[in-house]
Amino acid sequence: MTKAPATPKNGRRRHDREIIALAVPAFGALVAEPLFVMVDSAVVGHLGTPQLAGLGIAAALLMTAVSIFVFLAYATTAAVARRVGAGDLPAAIRQGMDGIWLALLLGAAVVALAIPTAPWLVDLFGASDTAAPYAITYLRISILGIPAMLVVLAATGVLRGLQDTRTPLYVAIGGFTANAALNVTLVYGAGLGIAGSAWGTVIAQVGMAAAYLVVVIRGARRHNASLRPDAAGIRASARAGVPLLIRTLSLRAVLMIATAVAARLGDVDIAAHQIILSLWSLTAFALDAIAIAGQAIIGRYLGANDEKGAREACRRMVEWGIGCGIVLGVLIVLARPLFIPLFTSDPSVKDTLLPALLVVAVSQPIAGVVFVLDGVLMGAGDGRYLAWAMLVTLAVFAPVALLVPSLGGGLTALWWAMTLMMAVRLITLWLRTRSGRWIVTGATR
Repeated sequence: MTKAPATPKNGRRRHDREIIALAVPAFGALVAEPLFVMVDSAVVGHLGTPQLAGLGIAAALLMTAVSIFVFLAYATTAAVARRVGAGDLPAAIRQGMDGIWLALLLGAAVVALAIPTAPWLVDLFGASDTAAPYAITYLRISILGIPAMLVVLAATGVLRGLQDTRTPLYVAIGGFTANAALNVTLVYGAGLGIAGSAWGTVIAQVGMAAAYLVVVIRGARRHNASLRPDAAGIRASARAGVPLLIRTLSLRAVLMIATAVAARLGDVDIAAHQIILSLWSLTAFALDAIAIAGQAIIGRYLGANDEKGAREACRRMVEWGIGCGIVLGVLIVLARPLFIPLFTSDPSVKDTLLPALLVVAVSQPIAGVVFVLDGVLMGAGDGRYLAWAMLVTLAVFAPVALLVPSLGGGLTALWWAMTLMMAVRLITLWLRTRSGRWIVTGATR
């Protein structure tokens, strides 16, 4: 029986199967992460307003720290996937272990710096006299979980590079469940208050890190890969992460500027902005799941010296990004009557929110392509270009956004500036992808 010849349709189906197999579990794991904070907020909220305010400040600081070090996942995914494509699993796992050791070193440094400076950090965020003690308590305990959180990031990158997004989903579900149970038990059962919430989260994070390490260590033993720290490998992981760190910091600066501008527009505008930002973040999880699939798939193709496969996968993922963006945009428009009342009953906030929300809906197809191409270039290990492109985007966005209040623009104008930011990202990423310079084949870039 002869094998059916390959056709473009068959190729698309193969890419679709790969994308779905990686993106769907990745989306579940991404959504599980913010649920940690939601559970803590729900439990602590019943203790009182000062406790909840303190948690909010501490959680913002912790989430900022974690988002800064997300390069541990991105850089590790690309490096491991390349070696998987090259057929060298022992080297892939060794590369992953270098990322995990780097995570431990960075985590230890953060703990050493953050514990003594916790009161200053809380004060920097403008905590009230009643909320500050709770924020400091929660922060000092939760900081102890930072090394585990960073190990989770790096180990997630290892498994994604190995084309496994199911295990991170299972670990995320287990961690979320443990966190919820521990929070209720320690806060109310043991009477530890906000400290119990912090300890519950730390224990859950350590458990997640331990679960990941068991999986990675088993893989290392199965393929006779060394688990010992390698100075050269750790330095290489750090070098690969620096450009992605610059990219992430630039993106965080965009979001901080947008929030600062919204605050200058007035209480109604900042309230509406926070609602829109929460929705924007939710759609970002869906689009980022495709980007994660892109990191793993592109890295594997390039490692296998399959330039054609990488180009075809990139093209198909862009089509997925456009399609998902259109669907999300339509859902935002259709779900307005259900979504808005969940967050506010203030007519002024609703009136301000509605036109800006439509801008977000229109921009979703752009965002879909941006997320996909970002993932493609990360998978290719093209971190330097991503850093440069995000700095250019920040340079364009900042003056436009800062001019919004002085020109009499409102929240809708600010979100048009956010759409401009995404359009600039689209142009820079599309030009790079079209040039083909991102395509560097082989086990290492």
